[in-house]
Amino acid sequence: MISFGSNTRVYLATGATDMRKAVNGLMVLVQDVLEEDPFSSHLFVFCNRLRDRIKILYWHNNGFWLFYRRLEKHRFWWPSAGEQVGTQISTRELYWLLEGLDITRVQAYKVTKYSLF
Repeated sequence: MISFGSNTRVYLATGATDMRKAVNGLMVLVQDVLEEDPFSSHLFVFCNRLRDRIKILYWHNNGFWLFYRRLEKHRFWWPSAGEQVGTQISTRELYWLLEGLDITRVQAYKVTKYSLF
């Protein structure tokens, strides 16, 4: 399994995405709609209209990974397409989303960062 670094950001493309798009089509969406760099080693997450399929685009070392998840009976929580075309979440919230949780309702402890100096 691929591990993601602590600097890895997760971007959700709000609203529905055509799941017929493969790597090249999703790269265009990342560049034109989300205005991000698809080669940045961040995770870009897309969902279909019925909210039962998710694709995740990820650049790792020298190539793209395209993760795909399809639910048989349930639906993913997904933000609607409003004025905001994309939203950023944590990797922990991505795991919650993939487990079927509504990340707007789940409360977890905030990550505490401190140093000795």
